[in-house]
Amino acid sequence: MKSYFAHSHENRPRDEWQLLEDHLINVAKLSGEFAGEFGSTGWGYLAGLWHDIGKYSPSFQSMIGSTSDNLDNHASKCGKVDHSTAGAIHAVETLGIAGRILSYLIAGHHAGLPDWQSAGTGMAALVQRLQKIDLLNEVKKVVPPSNIFSGEMPVDRPRPGADPALWIRMLFSCLVDADFLDTERFYDLKKNQKREGYSTIEELLPSFKEYMERKLSTLKSPKSSINRIRVDILNQCKMKAENDPGIFTLSVPTGGGKTLSSMAFALRHAMVHKKQRIIYVIPYTSIIEQTADQFREIFGDSVIEHHSNVVEDDEKNELSRVRLACENWDAPIIVTTTVQFFESLFSCKTSRCRKLHNIVNSVIILDEVQLLPSEYLNPILFAIKELNKNYGVTFLLSTATQPAFSPQEGPDFSFPGLSDTIEIIEAPDVLHRELKRVTIELPKDLNLSISWSDLADELQQYPTFLCIVNRRDDCFNLHAMMPEGTYHLSGLMCGAHRSKVIKEIRNNLIAGIPTRVISTQVVEAGVDFDFPVVYRALAGLDSIAQAAGRCNREGKLADGKVVVFIPPSTFPVGYLRQAGEIGRRLLSEDYIDHLAPERFYAFFKELYWIQGDNLDRHGILRLLAQDAELRFSFRFASRKFKIIKDTQVSVLVRYKKGSELIDLLYRIGPSRELMRKLQRYVVNIPLYLIGKLVDAGSIEELRNCPGTYVQISHIFYHPVTGVQYDVDAPCDPESLMP
Repeated sequence: MKSYFAHSHENRPRDEWQLLEDHLINVAKLSGEFAGEFGSTGWGYLAGLWHDIGKYSPSFQSMIGSTSDNLDNHASKCGKVDHSTAGAIHAVETLGIAGRILSYLIAGHHAGLPDWQSAGTGMAALVQRLQKIDLLNEVKKVVPPSNIFSGEMPVDRPRPGADPALWIRMLFSCLVDADFLDTERFYDLKKNQKREGYSTIEELLPSFKEYMERKLSTLKSPKSSINRIRVDILNQCKMKAENDPGIFTLSVPTGGGKTLSSMAFALRHAMVHKKQRIIYVIPYTSIIEQTADQFREIFGDSVIEHHSNVVEDDEKNELSRVRLACENWDAPIIVTTTVQFFESLFSCKTSRCRKLHNIVNSVIILDEVQLLPSEYLNPILFAIKELNKNYGVTFLLSTATQPAFSPQEGPDFSFPGLSDTIEIIEAPDVLHRELKRVTIELPKDLNLSISWSDLADELQQYPTFLCIVNRRDDCFNLHAMMPEGTYHLSGLMCGAHRSKVIKEIRNNLIAGIPTRVISTQVVEAGVDFDFPVVYRALAGLDSIAQAAGRCNREGKLADGKVVVFIPPSTFPVGYLRQAGEIGRRLLSEDYIDHLAPERFYAFFKELYWIQGDNLDRHGILRLLAQDAELRFSFRFASRKFKIIKDTQVSVLVRYKKGSELIDLLYRIGPSRELMRKLQRYVVNIPLYLIGKLVDAGSIEELRNCPGTYVQISHIFYHPVTGVQYDVDAPCDPESLMP
């Protein structure tokens, strides 16, 4: 009987190649096991069983003998033979219209989930691929009927009312992860085995208890009021963790110890309700590292940090295990970014979707939840509700400035929001008063601006202060008027530079060294500064509250001083302008405490009403809406859901070690490890400026890495303020962002 192979190996005899039937059954079992976590075993099993039946074709079998002996080359060569369409057609022939569910998965298990019909994509659209019946007929001619080709409609169904588009993406995740794992097991068993051995949540809990006992023992002396409040917040989180799974909110003013208290909730909740993992989602890469470092101090290598700045120094060392876990999030504690988490949820790509099934039955902490991008807010909140209701996910929405996510209805406005959220803190208004450590000073006229020179003179009366402005060019211009030694922080500095400056500032503050800082809002979320005086340019109430959280953080003063001023520049267009104008109006009202919790509710409620349809600006929910004939636009929606816009281009800068790494890039070309290391030396520049900077001789595009731009002028990057270009020239609004 003729043998059919799924994978070959040039250094192994033919009788050690992987049989196609073995691969199909292995993937079916594993995919079915993954899908069983959300009650869809049968669908996962059939997807795995039929995903590669196109490999029975003579064209594939004749090609496979020439495939190289590593996983990447195998995938590259397999892509040259269409072996996925046959299984997609077989699913529809066998199950009718319901088979389209499997056809999306099977047709896309290498190239990504297809659209049903997309203008300009031709045969890439699923409806066209399903017409290529000759691909299945070619298989049927050479393969006798077998159990591989048989199958009945799965008896399991998604939960009533579950969103079919997310369900399909979850099934897709099960298939692609199972396929990759079984293929990896054949090519590199040792690599595959490195994925095992992580501790369970139950095993990690004692480490957390021991850490917190040590920390709490140091807080007892001195017994400051802030430390007593932090202990009370921690205890409330532990108590509410016993509640049934749901969507929780944690409304704690900045400095209240949200990070550790939210982790205490997540660990206890996961223990009580048998959750598989904890995923901690943070808005900015600039603050994710300090959070991940703190968790690693507690949990060791059970913490996986997944974002663009993760670096593996050596493929052969233990850190390669980190890279493996980043591929599918098969670890107990994941620390990641808002971009990575939500773009993956709406992605069509195999590499990003692969991890989705491991989100099932987890606890997800959304830190600084007020920073969720407003133009995608409706799709994001829809996904949160779906994951909670149908995939066993408990959410904790953590912030000092809790958004108004409750549903709103009006004559011409509908905001579905989130219903039935559970607040952990018994009395947020009382907690706010207890943790109030600052006095807010407002200008007499909220429409009258102060000049930069007058502001600079006013600031210089303080030996130590933090001044936060709304725009990069404001930060640059004001900093130029300050005395030498004043720190500058903005998005014009690469990640390595910002991290170094933030560390220096923090050390200075601890040591009591006079420290002046001019910054954009990059310091307003998660950066543990404690200044006696903070100046904040007029902005939304959430931004002003976050700025106030960097003032008198530890309560060492009777009252910190927060001064709101009106800058001579305008707000950047869009969301920041709308938020700023609402902030101006609310601050002009006669109110005793402008940063009380109810004021944030009023602020966000008005902001969302003004945003209206722009809360799903790109029509993501429409593209993925339920259709009686299962017609979806997965690929188009994925392209539209881009939190980081294509209007920005990454430029590699020669800051410190970045210069050495760039020289290495010139010599050897790009590699996975090198490009990851270089992520620490990237600055995002507006697309419209790139051509001008190339013409000026400031940057150039690498010949051996098209699309990658690097600094070539030594004056392009300043060791204090970062990237230098004509900030006074007419500019795109994107260039003003922090």
